[in-house]
Amino acid sequence: VTRDGFRFTETSEGLGDLQLRGLYTVYAREGFRHRFLLNAGISIPTGSIDEKDFGPDRSLGRARLEYPMQLGSGTVDLLPGLTYLGQTETWAWGAEFIPTVRLGRNHLDYRLGNRYRLSAWVGWKLTEWMSISGRLDGQLWENISGADRSLDPMDEPTKDTKVQGGRRLDALLGVNFYVPQGILKGARLAIEAGAPLYQSLNGPQLQTDWLVHVGAQWTF
Repeated sequence: VTRDGFRFTETSEGLGDLQLRGLYTVYAREGFRHRFLLNAGISIPTGSIDEKDFGPDRSLGRARLEYPMQLGSGTVDLLPGLTYLGQTETWAWGAEFIPTVRLGRNHLDYRLGNRYRLSAWVGWKLTEWMSISGRLDGQLWENISGADRSLDPMDEPTKDTKVQGGRRLDALLGVNFYVPQGILKGARLAIEAGAPLYQSLNGPQLQTDWLVHVGAQWTF
């Protein structure tokens, strides 16, 4: 909504950055099966940072969208971290800390703020092929360094790099399906949904109302 009360909609869609991750067990204990794992990952800038759409004045044509509406970071990012896993016959729990560390600036001369993520969860095994889970997910992200010169913060406050940071705590419930045997043994489908318990944004940003995650995994 503009200052004049005019409503308009902007959209972007497509594939984001490609992430490659690896895990290495640094400690494992039998019985309750406690494990600590080191995370090592990298994010490759395959997502576009040049997405455009019409603004309130369509006569001006398509203009570059604000930072949060771009599909990627435009930079190579490191994804280190530490994960703890605990498990019995019917229960599983864990926590992990995964930061996203940006390396350098992209070709539009800005760098997204680093992001820090801390999650904790518990799961209950209902059958050999199904479990349910609950998770708390906290995130903190910093302001942007540099700026895309085509985005004028005097035009819209959402283009101001100094008000792009924030923090949020989400609560999520999930259901997980496993394939315990057969040719697809090790395959998993996970569905998770939730909403923020708390969020504080540094400025006028896109607020999160609800979340849905769907993931597929196959270990062999």
